[in-house]
Amino acid sequence: MTISTNVTTFDGLPVVRFDREAELPADPSMVAWRVEAPRYDSPPEELAAELDALLSRVPADAIRALVVGPWGDAYDRPAPVELLVSLAPRLTGLRALFLGEMTFEECEISWIRHGDVTGLLEAYPALEVLRVRGAEGLALKPVRHEALRELAFESGGLPATVVRAVGDCDLPALTHLELWLGVEDYGADATVEDLAPVLGGERLPALRHLALCNAGIADEVAAAVATAPVVARLEVLDLSRGVMTDAGLDALLAGQPLTHLRQLDLYHHYLSEEAAQRAVAQLPGVRVDVSDPQEADEDGDEVYRYTAVGE
Repeated sequence: MTISTNVTTFDGLPVVRFDREAELPADPSMVAWRVEAPRYDSPPEELAAELDALLSRVPADAIRALVVGPWGDAYDRPAPVELLVSLAPRLTGLRALFLGEMTFEECEISWIRHGDVTGLLEAYPALEVLRVRGAEGLALKPVRHEALRELAFESGGLPATVVRAVGDCDLPALTHLELWLGVEDYGADATVEDLAPVLGGERLPALRHLALCNAGIADEVAAAVATAPVVARLEVLDLSRGVMTDAGLDALLAGQPLTHLRQLDLYHHYLSEEAAQRAVAQLPGVRVDVSDPQEADEDGDEVYRYTAVGE
């Protein structure tokens, strides 16, 4: 699976691409504004000009949600974090930010280049949603943020340093966390030990939705989740898009009770039909998604399984 379409909604709002010539919506605060460089190889100043044009036409306090698409040579130039940080005094109403919202045609997810995104959390203390796509060069330092309720890192390979930093952040309001762990070929080097602070949940007291998905180590993650303290307070557990096999599911179901969950996502998996049926049968009050079963590729003694999102 590749990401082939742009999002049409973000943080519950319809996404509208900013067009300098187009008429503004009747209520510009009720849309998520999408801003992108005009050309795939645009220099940095062209994205800056687009953001400046947006701010000149839309009242700053009406820009609640911002979706940043291609910024020009995204495979070679890091995301415009410094630019967004510099605009914080003007973007006083910003509550949700999606950085790097690109399809594979605009830039493969594993090519999207980032830098240190910590400054965004420091510059926007009222930010409630931060979603980042791509992880090449991505860095994060542990911070405390009082308002953030949703944090997501979408990637084909998430660095262990970022996973550990997330676990070391103090996020008292966070209810939704997504980590697309990915595979080693695209930069993933996190282990279940790196996930320990997240699975412990001490710094995430409000967490209700946890996604540890798109994982090349899905079986190991499932086994760790089976005894993780944070699971007891979750409503949604998402282990989808990965390479889970019967061994991972067996470990998960043999662990702590999951009957309190509202939803368990396992779609895109390598479970046998019998195992998938068992997951549904053992959790009758839970919405269990075991759709999109995959078949492993075999080449002699080698067996290959693939996450939903890689390159």
